[in-house]
Amino acid sequence: MPGGRLTQQERRQIALGLADSLPYAEIARRLGRPTSTVTREVMRNGGPTAYRADLAHRATERRAHRRGAASARETQPVAQPHGRDAEAVAEYEETLTTVLMASGLPKMPARVLTCLFTSDAGSLTASRLAQRLQVSPASISKAIAYLESQSLVRRERDERRRDRYIVDDELFYQATIASARANDQLVETARQGVAVLGAHTPAAHRLENIARFLDFISESITRAAEQAREVLHTARDTGRDRSRDTATAPHDTA
Repeated sequence: MPGGRLTQQERRQIALGLADSLPYAEIARRLGRPTSTVTREVMRNGGPTAYRADLAHRATERRAHRRGAASARETQPVAQPHGRDAEAVAEYEETLTTVLMASGLPKMPARVLTCLFTSDAGSLTASRLAQRLQVSPASISKAIAYLESQSLVRRERDERRRDRYIVDDELFYQATIASARANDQLVETARQGVAVLGAHTPAAHRLENIARFLDFISESITRAAEQAREVLHTARDTGRDRSRDTATAPHDTA
């Protein structure tokens, strides 16, 4: 982590900040640390409601000891394509996993999704995922089932009849639409409650407001997703050039 590992005193300051309901960015500012450092620290040690400074410090010491023992057994670093820095890649993968967890994903699905996002092919087999994450095939199977239920991955059979799990640009659109549809179900259920509770009662009024709010959100999400769908299929250089449409410098053709 930038500036070295968190000290026990810093962890106590994090705990105090969480107790005061401070956002991660403010806690990080007071510590002089990146926000991602604080987010990762909290999420890997119980989350904002269960974080305990002393327990987190001891857990970090145990992890460091295990990593040291594992490093001592390794003879060569894992090779990275395109000349990437293996340590920087590992640090980024940990950060991305933490952010995905903070967005609501359980830990193992977040780790699997990170592996898929950061693979150049955007697809891996179950055995390859298990190898990369050093977990059992059963853990991968459960994580994939969860991700499929959220429309975050899809599977295909390759030429060797193995299941490959894939993330691609279109999945972001499909996941957004699935989220809007989940809102639609809640809207319908809320309006059923209006009829059951009596249209002129305070409880029914509350449910109707919820339904109207979610209905508006769902419609807006769906409309925005349809309008933005082309962005997922726009080449990177095109997107960059569009942001420069008022610039006078020639476009980069590389």
